[in-house]
Amino acid sequence: MTFSTLGLSDEIVRAITERGYTTPTPIQMQAIPIVLEGGDLLAGAQTGTGKTAGFTLPILHLLSANSVSANTNRNAPIGRPPVRALILTPTRELAAQVEESVRAYGKYLKLNSMTIFGGVGMTPQVRQLRSRVDILVATPGRLLDHVQQGTVDLSRVEILVLDEADRMLDMGFIRDIRRILALLPKQRQNLLFSATFSNEIKSFASSLLNQPALIEMERRNITADTVAQKVYLVDRERKRELLTNLIRQHNWFQVLVFTRTKHGADRLVKQLTEDRIPAMAIHGNKSQAARTRALAKFKDASLQVLVATDIAARGIDITDLPHVVNYELPNSPEDYIHRIGRTGRAGADGEASSLVCVDEHQLLGAIEKLIKQQLPREIVTGFEPDLHAKPEPIQNGRQNRQQPGRGGQSKSRSAQPSSQKTVKRNTTGAGSSKPSLRPSAPRLSSGQQH
Repeated sequence: MTFSTLGLSDEIVRAITERGYTTPTPIQMQAIPIVLEGGDLLAGAQTGTGKTAGFTLPILHLLSANSVSANTNRNAPIGRPPVRALILTPTRELAAQVEESVRAYGKYLKLNSMTIFGGVGMTPQVRQLRSRVDILVATPGRLLDHVQQGTVDLSRVEILVLDEADRMLDMGFIRDIRRILALLPKQRQNLLFSATFSNEIKSFASSLLNQPALIEMERRNITADTVAQKVYLVDRERKRELLTNLIRQHNWFQVLVFTRTKHGADRLVKQLTEDRIPAMAIHGNKSQAARTRALAKFKDASLQVLVATDIAARGIDITDLPHVVNYELPNSPEDYIHRIGRTGRAGADGEASSLVCVDEHQLLGAIEKLIKQQLPREIVTGFEPDLHAKPEPIQNGRQNRQQPGRGGQSKSRSAQPSSQKTVKRNTTGAGSSKPSLRPSAPRLSSGQQH
């Protein structure tokens, strides 16, 4: 199957082909026809499956095909043109990468797109919103800021996408999302993408979606077999020394390192810099300019180490990222899967290393229980852990998951989704087997499509 056979326009296929992509991934093969038919969709797709192209490509096709009727048949008020498609994401980085995909795939279409998110001034965004914006990619908080100032028109949105909906609920965006939904027309197409189908997601989907098709691409909690996972046992006080040793000994470059907290990320960057290893941090307390600069340097390989917290790392999507290091294990085992899913994409090999001290043995056990495998342990000579060390409580370990976002944390009551047309369940995706990537027929995986 090719993108042409999925029913996409020649202009879109041309843009994709120029990037060297001809064969859709499983999520794209299933999602694109559903979106083109105009129905609602509930899709379970983890990072690395190519989901962004799964909704951006058909949205571009629909808006382009309907552009004439949309401009002539609507009783649009004189003034600001309407936003026709709204894509909500949990983080700034993910918003920027989704909009980058929209521009790349729609380069031969007469459609305009933009991003709006916090951390930067509103004035340039207000100025751009005065012109035509067909596709708007936004984070919820900053979008509501514009709504309050009357600088954005959501009254004629035709397609709504909630990307990484599970993370948005975890971050406490539920109230903001409901406020945004109240501003949209009742007649619209809704697409919800989530890595997990928790009770909260099911309850939210049942209130949002109208008889949605259901796609569940892969079993939850599967790690890609393209990622070589390893645990280094070490004392807590010697983690930084061990990390420096591993980077130098193995000549690692483009190393994405995860910490639990913002303070821990900043402290580690300072220590690595003192060890003459170029490093920068990316987290919620950094300005958007600093985050963009760090990510750009990391992507072009001029920065050796990028230290990130879990929330800030959403949207970090780098082709052929070779190394992920869990400097500290996450409190949520599911976050371990999201972390190491940043490497080993599109058939490329990757390495995921975890530095584990005695405090984290229970967290390691929870991760291994979740992924149903025991991770190989290694002790580096000179960094042997003290076998008599006592575990200490992990401080601020849940900071990133429990801190409410704009509008506060809100729990949805459990419920089952409303009537759904089941399309396919447990289809093999990028996370469960090593995909075949041939130069003549590459796939749009997440590293290519974000």
